[in-house]
Amino acid sequence: MTIRAPIAAFLMLLGSSLPGAGLAADATPAATPTPEATSTPQPRPADSTTHHSLQLGGRAIVYTATAGTITLRDSGGEETASMFYVAYTEDDSGPRRPLTFFFNGGPGSSTIWLHMGSFGPKRVVVGNGTSIPAAPYTLIDNEYSLLDRSDLVFIDAPATGFSKLLGKSTGKDFFGIDKDAAAFGQFVQRYLTQYNRWNSPKFLFGESYGTTRACALAEYLRHHDVDVNGVVLLSSALNFMQFNGGDGNDTPYVTYVPTEAAVAWYHHKLPGQQGDLQSIVRSAEAFALKEYGPALALGSSLGPAAQDDIIAKLHGYIGISETYLRRADLRVEPEEFEKQLLGPSYRLTGRYDARFVGVDVSPNAQVPGYDPSYSYIDSAYTSTFNAYVRETLGYKTDAQYQTLHDLGEWDLQRTNRQLPDGDVLPDLKMAMSANPHLRVFSANGYYDMATPFFATQYLLDHMGLDPSLRGHIQYGFYESGHMVYVNPSALAAFKRDLGRWYDAVLAQ
Repeated sequence: MTIRAPIAAFLMLLGSSLPGAGLAADATPAATPTPEATSTPQPRPADSTTHHSLQLGGRAIVYTATAGTITLRDSGGEETASMFYVAYTEDDSGPRRPLTFFFNGGPGSSTIWLHMGSFGPKRVVVGNGTSIPAAPYTLIDNEYSLLDRSDLVFIDAPATGFSKLLGKSTGKDFFGIDKDAAAFGQFVQRYLTQYNRWNSPKFLFGESYGTTRACALAEYLRHHDVDVNGVVLLSSALNFMQFNGGDGNDTPYVTYVPTEAAVAWYHHKLPGQQGDLQSIVRSAEAFALKEYGPALALGSSLGPAAQDDIIAKLHGYIGISETYLRRADLRVEPEEFEKQLLGPSYRLTGRYDARFVGVDVSPNAQVPGYDPSYSYIDSAYTSTFNAYVRETLGYKTDAQYQTLHDLGEWDLQRTNRQLPDGDVLPDLKMAMSANPHLRVFSANGYYDMATPFFATQYLLDHMGLDPSLRGHIQYGFYESGHMVYVNPSALAAFKRDLGRWYDAVLAQ
């Protein structure tokens, strides 16, 4: 399988967003071109501070919301970027309260998805696996907010959201794995200084390409004398080879099978379907590793009888016809699965969340024309945030909020040439080894066709951690998609798991 569409689109949500070279499958609307930096100073909106309260966990949390920007500077003191953020801090809690930095991915995605959908004090209501009517949308107090465990800071990457490039800066200064980590690293250090939070327990929370950033950032901060207590990885993109099948690399096909089995089970497309989700997934994992993977490894030397056996079993796990599997040489691309699962019709499943079903523009297309799991929620998030940030948070600006931004070519090469391009697992391994108290929580949606959960498990299991550190990675699996929080019951379970995890990390 090839990495799909431009890099900015892959990881857009991934959020994102995974609202993410790009992993995107759908033909998303053309994003705004990358801005050219200007040496003419532009007026910047003033930071805003507002006061609120939230009933959470049986108590009223009184908190302050700050919407504003932090300016980054180069080694000569020249301004390079202003990064927009919204921080929620509990009043009268002191400088040692835990602090969590949130970011979506893309590259080229703002952090609107995590901000308005997951653990902030407010949450927009969207369809749980289905579409909803257009505006007006509903914004509610978030009963699953993490504000009872930590102060929260939601950050937009340079050239996304309200974040801007400044002075003589260009995209080449920020648009790459290590450049991006350095920008976020400088933001974190400046935030800690500005708000006297250097001695607070620190957590990083990334979604999709945000998980790439979180791993690189954890190691960047360690090199700059800042250890973090915990890292949350939601819908992970940790090594870009995990999305590049073909040319002898069959691992992606293998690691997609459990997700495809879960999706086929959800849509009742398994022949003679029996068993619950957990039993289907566990069985598919065993088949993928012990039978399907070895069969693919044989390539063209796989005998006809063995091929027939694997085709029949694969059909039983993922629901795609044996004829199609034979024609595909046992290797079905994820976007082909999304289009073919529901049969020759106008219907297609979502990529970010395969529970969503959309009406395609062509019944005979081999791959989807768009992603309903993105299209059905995009307007609700964007419209609600634009109203919320201005009306409730009091941030006054006429600037257009860049929900998604086409950043062009993203530099996957590592500054340290000993590190593989597009791979941040060495960063995470080093951060965990050098700071043996660092804990990781890996959250995954069963129906995520963008960043399959079994691929994340596989990569983390092959990271080569010392045995004493392997138990420092904890997993959560949820009946949802890439943006786990779209399903309220999954969000509730995610919050329970994170609450226990935060408590355990802080109790060390």
